[in-house]
Amino acid sequence: MHAIKEVDVNTLQSYFDEGRKIRLLDVRAIAEMAQGMIPGAEKLPLHTLPARLNEIGADEVTVLYCRSGARSAQGVGYMAQQGFENVFNLRGGIIAWAQNGMPLES
Repeated sequence: MHAIKEVDVNTLQSYFDEGRKIRLLDVRAIAEMAQGMIPGAEKLPLHTLPARLNEIGADEVTVLYCRSGARSAQGVGYMAQQGFENVFNLRGGIIAWAQNGMPLES
């Protein structure tokens, strides 16, 4: 069992501010994404992750998020089982992101 690595909203924003290269994946359902996304995020619904895993570089720093952090934690766990080491869950998901006053895009 791999421990789920997490990053909080403020840490993630500081990484963006520093210009770090981070791949941000929104694993919510497409209908949820229509309510707003974190700027720069890619759409990758959780159920498509196994089929699209080959699109993600194992050496890329990757952060997954969903609404609250539960589904994205499942995705991070799955990726860790497949040998990905630089994959993180956004703690609290997009709810925490919005509650911290961070920007959203439609």
